[in-house]
Amino acid sequence: MPDVPGSPSAEELSALPRAELAVRLAEAYLLIGRLQERVEELERRAGRDSSVSSRPPSSDSPYKKKPRDRSLRERGKRRPGRQPGGPGTTLMLADDPDERLEFPPACCRGCGAALAGAPVVLERRHQVTDIVPAPPPVVTEYVAQARACPCCGTVSAGVLPPHVRARASYGPEVHAQAANLACGHHVPVARAAVLPGQLGGVAVSAGWMAGVRGKAAALIGASGSPGRVRDLLRDAPALFADETPARAAGGLRYVHLACTAYLTLMHTGDRSGEAIDAGGVLPGYAGILVRDGYHGYAHLTDAAHAWCAAHLLRDLKGLHDAGPDTGQWAAKIACLLLWARDAAAAARAAGQAALGPAVLDQLVTRYRQAAAEGLRGSRFRHGATARDAGRLARRLLRYEDMILRFATRPDLDIFTNNEAGRTIRPVKVQQRSSGGCWRTIDGLADFAVVQSYLSTAAKWGISKLDALRALFHGHPWIPPGPEPAG
Repeated sequence: MPDVPGSPSAEELSALPRAELAVRLAEAYLLIGRLQERVEELERRAGRDSSVSSRPPSSDSPYKKKPRDRSLRERGKRRPGRQPGGPGTTLMLADDPDERLEFPPACCRGCGAALAGAPVVLERRHQVTDIVPAPPPVVTEYVAQARACPCCGTVSAGVLPPHVRARASYGPEVHAQAANLACGHHVPVARAAVLPGQLGGVAVSAGWMAGVRGKAAALIGASGSPGRVRDLLRDAPALFADETPARAAGGLRYVHLACTAYLTLMHTGDRSGEAIDAGGVLPGYAGILVRDGYHGYAHLTDAAHAWCAAHLLRDLKGLHDAGPDTGQWAAKIACLLLWARDAAAAARAAGQAALGPAVLDQLVTRYRQAAAEGLRGSRFRHGATARDAGRLARRLLRYEDMILRFATRPDLDIFTNNEAGRTIRPVKVQQRSSGGCWRTIDGLADFAVVQSYLSTAAKWGISKLDALRALFHGHPWIPPGPEPAG
């Protein structure tokens, strides 16, 4: 075995007294243990992503190949494509085509005789649906006339429609289409400015396109829609809350979210409790607040908190993948949570407001036993994995009420905070399409207002373009209630 530079050779070690050799051997074992812990920690850190931790998917490396079983979603039994018996989406023949072209045969293929004037015995219809080049834009002139009263001589001027302000301006449809590109579909401003000219014959500048979001935000704010959504959210039995970082004006800001399956309200600020309260929904809210483990929500003591189980399942998967020492109890907790989720879903489908006492007692007992097993197993172990296991086990025991809230309230679908995750994801989409940041803090605030309006409309089945058309035509859409009737 070759000598390691800087270390004593085998001959030098053999010449040492037994006591000194034992001391050096103990120091070597101690160093090896520390290095093993360090290697384990670095390997776990390098392999950690959103599938085995609470890190957001946006933090995953785009160059790291994802394994096939990365997702925690259970594989369904449905085959890809249209399901048997489901409605198809095939392009159908139109009953009244805009143009009809007939192609009769020129001559008989048998004897070669001419067929002009021969009766038609069979027809096979084919249709091609296409778009035509954009027509020139329609220019409407509004003339404000002033007339003098023949009796008293007073001059009175006509009043123009509200959307007619500048001497030359674009109309509501142009604004709606532009806002749909820049806000609804997150197209970068420079490219979005080209599309109206190619699709609608209206050439707009990049500066005008950049200002569309601010115009939409101002109209939404004046419509009363944010206040209406805020009032409806405060009356909801359960809310989903989340926050995500966003870079603006060279610094780090946060977009805060409170939502349900049919309502969305976003606002901006830092990550403090005061910024969370600035949305006006969560202070004093007395329903169930579904969230992740961020401590910034702890001051909201009027609400009953529910911990997102999806975050816990990812943490448990990380421990399970780390090795057999922590895998058994982590797998027990994960399976128990999934079993309780299915039991709650069955009770909700049956119209039950609570699980049976025997089922709930069994759940709590097995939950505490598995968490205590994890705490005992990590107490006398060393390394980053053992520390993470102990930390997670203590969290499971300390926040049992929050974690099992979905089982004690099976009438509400609050197993995960995925509704908030889906709703807040456009923040990252817009940030990436904007070059990684917003230029101004006001621009980020306008984005939060417009995204709240469009997200709420989309949850009600209203297209973003229709919602923007109503907004710029002076009739903004406002949700009539907490959810659609029926």
